Amino acid sequence: MIKVPFPPDSIIGKWRDTTLSWPKSSGSKDAGEDFFFIQQFSEGVAFGVADGVGGWVDSGVDPSLFSQALMYHAHRYARNAWAGEPEVDPTLDYEEREQIEGWEMTPIECLDLAYGGVLRERFVNAGSSTACLVTLNASSGLLRSANLGDSGFSIIRSSNVIYKQPVQTHFFNCPKQLTKMPSGSRKRFTRACVDSPREAETYQTRLRDGDIVIAYTDGLADNVFPSEMSTICSLVARSGGSEDEQVQAMADRIVDYARKCMKNKTRVSPFEREAARQGIFFQGGKPDDVTVVVALVRETS
Repeated sequence: MIKVPFPPDSIIGKWRDTTLSWPKSSGSKDAGEDFFFIQQFSEGVAFGVADGVGGWVDSGVDPSLFSQALMYHAHRYARNAWAGEPEVDPTLDYEEREQIEGWEMTPIECLDLAYGGVLRERFVNAGSSTACLVTLNASSGLLRSANLGDSGFSIIRSSNVIYKQPVQTHFFNCPKQLTKMPSGSRKRFTRACVDSPREAETYQTRLRDGDIVIAYTDGLADNVFPSEMSTICSLVARSGGSEDEQVQAMADRIVDYARKCMKNKTRVSPFEREAARQGIFFQGGKPDDVTVVVALVRETS
């Protein structure tokens, strides 16, 4: 398969290259089939990860185009989601304000709109991707998420993993996924999974000061256990440095550890354990792209 990326001078190409310039330990300019977005506001932050499904390779389709386009459109819609809070009675609590005005776009709504953007994207002829979108509201401390497939996120509180997003699969190693079928070629892809954004699992919870939220693609979840993620975050937090430096170090250390694990054929991996539960023999780590976004929650007066 010959990869034909978005041209550097195209809208998505420029955004992709800017996003890839985010400071990180890896010097790679190629994100593989994964991609991500981070959109910050005064009212909070939205971020997400996507993993282009590789089953299209034999058809000459570059899986990275779908995930990059999906994250671009998610970023675009998320950027406008909190363009400005309407005038509402400040004495109302958060839920009452939202019910009256609907002033914040939910992750599942953002995912639906982003998927529509990919379907209209002329440069993406076909492909599919998993996706996980998360929003953190700075006023209420509310986390909301929408997840389709085997990407996901975890919440760490006081060195304990208090939530881990369950995966969505059709069967073992076949995640639910958003799909764009080639025009006029649907009969050739009768085995393709075509899932709706509305099938994404949603979740919400109130966060506390010090909580760590980690969004990731399955390259992490298949190779690193949640308890190991928590341990890495704890070790980094104790090593000193500014909070910005610590959060970046957490992401870098987690990715580096995942890469080491996926190359280790003697260490039992989460993927190996799940394969064994399905009666399938697999040994060691599972080579894959890995993308991680880490957020540290701080309460301010």
